[in-house]
Amino acid sequence: MNNTPQLHRYLPSDEIDLFELFGAIWKQKKLVIGCTILAGLLGVGYAYLATPVYQVSSVLRPAAINELDALNRSEVYKLPPAEALSKVGAQLDSYEARLGFFRANPALFEAFEQPGRSLEQSFEAFNNNAIRLVLPDPKKPDVLNASIRLEMQYPNGIDGVAILNGFVAYAIAQQRDQVGADLKVIVNNRLNELKGKIDAARANYETGKTSQIARLLEADKVKRAQLQDELTALRMQMRAQRTSRMAELAEAISIAQSIGIKHPTTPSAMGADALRGANQVMRTEVTNQKIPLYFMGTEALEAERAALARRTNDDFTNSRIAEIGKELRMLDVNRQVEVLESRKNEDIFLQDVEPLWAEEARLRGLNIDMSALKLVTVDRQAQEPLSPIKPRKALIIALGLVAGLMLGVLVALIRHFVQVRRESGPFSVFDEHRLPRQ
Repeated sequence: MNNTPQLHRYLPSDEIDLFELFGAIWKQKKLVIGCTILAGLLGVGYAYLATPVYQVSSVLRPAAINELDALNRSEVYKLPPAEALSKVGAQLDSYEARLGFFRANPALFEAFEQPGRSLEQSFEAFNNNAIRLVLPDPKKPDVLNASIRLEMQYPNGIDGVAILNGFVAYAIAQQRDQVGADLKVIVNNRLNELKGKIDAARANYETGKTSQIARLLEADKVKRAQLQDELTALRMQMRAQRTSRMAELAEAISIAQSIGIKHPTTPSAMGADALRGANQVMRTEVTNQKIPLYFMGTEALEAERAALARRTNDDFTNSRIAEIGKELRMLDVNRQVEVLESRKNEDIFLQDVEPLWAEEARLRGLNIDMSALKLVTVDRQAQEPLSPIKPRKALIIALGLVAGLMLGVLVALIRHFVQVRRESGPFSVFDEHRLPRQ
């Protein structure tokens, strides 16, 4: 007799019958449905009891060119719209700016403050978890992509719209103040530089004027010394000439006395004294030789010598003495030096400073209204959200139902295999020798 059918009845098979499993699960459908409903209820409870989390965002774009035209036309501070947007983005991402806004608005952040935490610790919780800055993609440097988005997630009970819009306005105001401070520093530096150049030109002018006065006075001194030397030399020359003339006259007087010439005469007149006749004759003497001085006669010669001996000053005998006196008198006052020293407004005589004055006046006249400076355009302000982003109720409930279903199926399968194990427990492949043989 063949006992093979009985063997297959008691030996376990390695093949899984899906229909048998489905039937086993179907038999325990109440358990599966119960697990599904229980997990779904847990999901519903979490979805409706969890604290809602909302999200708001604000978008910033570059300002129009005309908004920054006054600043850029100042030729002092260049700020293209894209760079202004980048600076505001850096301010929004700045830890110091966020902490400053956090400290300046404690009423908006009461929910973030917890007992036992310092102000900085409470701010860290807000800064790390709540706010996020989304910068433009550097791989897409197109105009449409030039925007900055600031996002904030916050639980129910916090005025996230006021926080985000307030922080954006605060960051823009801080960057505007920073631009104003930078502009003021640059203008002051330029003014100091211009002042240094003007002072250098003024010092150069003063040095040049002093040098010019010194040169003029030195030239006058040299000229005066030369004239004095010339005057002394002329007086010595005239004194020597007078002494020589007196000696010459003394010699002529002795000759005239020896030949008996008392009155002025000529050589021809002396020769004609022997030919005196009745007829009166007029003679004209033409000679190219100088008549000796003794022919002047002793009377004239002695009179001239006496006059020369009585003379105390020979200046009147030479016209150059008067000219020297005139020149010395003119050297007493140098009118050019007098004019240089009497200048009232010496700045008008400075060289190459007109452009510096013009630039200084332009910089001092800069009147850029920083309060009206628009660095960026707020393309979209934060608005009150219509619904929270967390928890996502439908998704949580669906996941709960799926998880409950999977848990129910798993429990049903475990119960099925445990039951099959119990039913086939006494028999195993190791007990095959116990089965009846053929």
